[in-house]
Amino acid sequence: MNTPILNIIDGTPIAPDGSETWQIANPARLDLPSRHYALSSPEQVDLAVAAAHTAQKIWAETSPMLRADLMMKAAALIAERQEELALLITREMGKPLVESRGEVGYAAKILQFYAAEAQRPRGETLSSGRPRVHYYTVREPIGVIGAITPWNFPLSIACWKIGPAIMTGNTVVWKPSPQHPLCSQALMQVFLDAGLPNGVVNMLHGAVDAGSALVAHPGVQGISFTGSSATGEAIYQTTSARLARAQCEMGGKNVLYVHESGDLQTAVTLAIEGAFRSAGQKCTGTSWILLDPAIADPFIEAFLARARALDVGDPELASTFLGPVADVRQFTKVCDYIEAGIEEGLALSCGGLPAAPEMGYFIAPTVFTDVPATSRLAREEIFGPVVAITRVADLTDAIDHINTGTYGLSNTIIATDLGAIQKFSRKVESGVINVNLPTAGVEMHAPFGGWKRSGLGAPEQGLKTLDFYTHWRSVAIQSPI
Repeated sequence: MNTPILNIIDGTPIAPDGSETWQIANPARLDLPSRHYALSSPEQVDLAVAAAHTAQKIWAETSPMLRADLMMKAAALIAERQEELALLITREMGKPLVESRGEVGYAAKILQFYAAEAQRPRGETLSSGRPRVHYYTVREPIGVIGAITPWNFPLSIACWKIGPAIMTGNTVVWKPSPQHPLCSQALMQVFLDAGLPNGVVNMLHGAVDAGSALVAHPGVQGISFTGSSATGEAIYQTTSARLARAQCEMGGKNVLYVHESGDLQTAVTLAIEGAFRSAGQKCTGTSWILLDPAIADPFIEAFLARARALDVGDPELASTFLGPVADVRQFTKVCDYIEAGIEEGLALSCGGLPAAPEMGYFIAPTVFTDVPATSRLAREEIFGPVVAITRVADLTDAIDHINTGTYGLSNTIIATDLGAIQKFSRKVESGVINVNLPTAGVEMHAPFGGWKRSGLGAPEQGLKTLDFYTHWRSVAIQSPI
């Protein structure tokens, strides 16, 4: 915890000098000293944007193959430093070490994926309706990208924004969440050690002041944001008003629906994984379970037994399934939802309000059963290890429950009935549909984005995201012969 917390602007470590401060602590070891550090000022945002703007002119002219080579080196360094990076994630935000290792590996693969895209054609050759006209298209970078990333995936979300941005010739000003400054610095060190030129990626520790300055900055041509719906909607309005681009991946109230044809053990296992991995702190995590009448009672009995048996504790131990939530803010928020459920008179069947934290911000798997669809616990994003279970009449009723909500990110059906699967996949208003898979889980080559209050702008990941980071240019050349 004694490592200096520094910004990286134009390749140079610079101490944050803003008026905002942040406190960090190991969320599983509150007996260890906590630490306050300064966040960045709007003036430092100006410096970072200026550095990115200067670097972008040169970076855009750099061979895509050279860009790819540097990204492959960065990916190799991430893989080489997997244990060091995973331990930082676990100690800064509480994710069990086995999950942290998985995140580090995924981050490396993301950079590899986008590096490989440098070898693909960057445009098209088209036929023209005019004689002797050669018509083609090319992609061009849009300029400086502001990347604003959350605390729940400190490395992988940063890489799936930075990777496609720099591969297409843009430069980046990255404002990571203040909860994990050492993770962010470690990733920046990877880019520097890989030989990325100064100014191509700049990193600023910050919260509201730095984030607002970055979003409003006239020198930033695009903002890629992951976080809450309220913040994402405000960012989209601000950037649109100044004719810049915004890509916002936001919240979710993700449903796992168990159809009467579904396999009970599969349903229970996937519900446990989706609801309680990472202490439920995933935008795609399972937060609401809908059950057909025929399977409701056996599912609830088996699910509660599994939830009560989960190992909650030290995230550095291999046996731990569920570690702490990320910090005191998250602990307070999740406890407030549990208290609201109790005050609402909902049936608390597992877990409940924890005692005041002494050793860490631990919250046991908490399950409310027979929750009405009008309850806050059935409609609002909790972002913690808390699940609401509701019985529905049938498939149509389940779809109605989902579609009347304000979110549309990732929803699952557990079923073997092909007709039910097809109807769910067609009718549910959601950016991601899963069949006999958990609600949580993405793949780097597939577009990822939500509907309604879960997403605005172009999707992330895959090749579709390249449309966000590039302009299309059409070129028509009249041949003299």
